[in-house]
Amino acid sequence: MKSAPKIGTVGESHFVVEQKQCIDFATDGMPAVLSTPHLIGILERTARHAIAPFLETDERSVGIEIELRHLAPTPLGASVTVTARVIHIAGRQVDFQIEARDAHELVARGVHRRAIIRTGSFARRVSAKSN
Repeated sequence: MKSAPKIGTVGESHFVVEQKQCIDFATDGMPAVLSTPHLIGILERTARHAIAPFLETDERSVGIEIELRHLAPTPLGASVTVTARVIHIAGRQVDFQIEARDAHELVARGVHRRAIIRTGSFARRVSAKSN
């Protein structure tokens, strides 16, 4: 890392729930709502972007752990704000408090851990599994 992110560093993103981000079982009266897997992906990307400025050009962060409570449904077309706040740093691991809110309430809250990796050694490790 060029420098370690400070505790309290925040990443934020906003999106509007699209059909492709909704559950695939919205039939027979079940409304189309934001799916948990899509929400997790957006939370992870928000955390990744929050610490990207602190990384060397040959480094990336990868998600290694997530603990999430998806507390409320968010309908198709709703606006969502996602935040990822650095709460702990230990060596090459960074922990975040993550949450998502729509216009009405807290939608999700949890903790996410990312590891800082070197792209070259990571690519070699992946390649070794591909052969």
